[in-house]
Amino acid sequence: MINIFNRDKVNKGDLIKIKILKFYIANGNSTIIDLSKDLNLSVPTTTKLINEMCDDGYVKEFGKLETCEGRHPNLYGVNPDSGYFVGVDINHTSLNIGLMNFQGDLVDLRMKDAYQFENTPKSLDDLCNHVSSFIDDLDVDKEKIFNVNFNISGRVNPDTGYSYSVFNFSETPLNKVLSDKIGFNVNIDNDSRAMTYGEYMTGCVKGERNVLFLNVSWGLGIGIVIDGKLYKGKSGFSGELGHVHTFNNEILCHCGKKGCLETEASGSAFYRIFSERIKNGETSILLNKFKDGTLILEDLIRATNHEDMLCIEIVEEIGQKLGESLAGLINIFNPELVILGGTMSTTGDYLLQPMTTAIRKYSLNLMLRDTRICLSKLKERAGVIGACMLGRNQLFE
Repeated sequence: MINIFNRDKVNKGDLIKIKILKFYIANGNSTIIDLSKDLNLSVPTTTKLINEMCDDGYVKEFGKLETCEGRHPNLYGVNPDSGYFVGVDINHTSLNIGLMNFQGDLVDLRMKDAYQFENTPKSLDDLCNHVSSFIDDLDVDKEKIFNVNFNISGRVNPDTGYSYSVFNFSETPLNKVLSDKIGFNVNIDNDSRAMTYGEYMTGCVKGERNVLFLNVSWGLGIGIVIDGKLYKGKSGFSGELGHVHTFNNEILCHCGKKGCLETEASGSAFYRIFSERIKNGETSILLNKFKDGTLILEDLIRATNHEDMLCIEIVEEIGQKLGESLAGLINIFNPELVILGGTMSTTGDYLLQPMTTAIRKYSLNLMLRDTRICLSKLKERAGVIGACMLGRNQLFE
């Protein structure tokens, strides 16, 4: 297959072919006549390009368009098997790894692959071993894997490939380090931004173009969509809501500062507060797990959903604190949609209801009328789907 995305050898014809693929991805299958009108090309030129793309394997015929009279024109669209994208979503105690085809369908998915995240070279090597194992097991042509996209927490510059929060052990960009280890082209991006993109493209967004996505996982971050475009900021560092100074506490955040929102309203805060209250004599169905040292965040979430009163109380307190901060963001951004996602969103209404109540109390009424608030539709798959889609999107930038 000829690589039309090779930027060292790109020509005018390849640029038009890339536009054709973008059109098919955004609009679905189309006739040559309709495609030529949308791209302002002549029918003969469009026909020639489509024939070449069929020969190269990027485009295929999908039958004929049903019409009431006259000839039935052929429908063309992206060949799903012309390329693949791997997405890697890193969580505190597991990995989600997926394979998506060029059409945007998940072909393979491995959820909750056991992995302990630590900011160490060994943890980085373990991560690469998991990803390499996943790719080795795939029943696809490995040469058709265009990108492997990793979701990285904290400050990430997707344009330069540098991570400034985790796995930043050398002067070499992290995407280059990962690429050398797994043998494929690698892109990195912020985890909250990837989740936002996945939800925006295939989740609960219903035409809204101004969206905030709240990622409440072990840490806390937001993704921002403004006028239909994913907002990154100058260097890709936007969305660090968890590190806004909110509390006059003496709790040291992992960023090195005290009083961050994340210290009281996140998965790590849930774990800390629960542990402190158990030590102070309160009870829970997780008491034995806490005593034997095997307690993880997912246990706390399951206990919440099984109506453990201590867990519910802590989650509700976290929801209220999140709502107070989100009210300010709604006043600033005037979004059409706010999505609650991340690991802790799987507690559902236990987190959503107190959060919504606080938003109503502290946001401007006029602003709130414009805003719909909902839970993530993709849930724990948002990150891996977003990672795959960002990998595909990188081809067109």
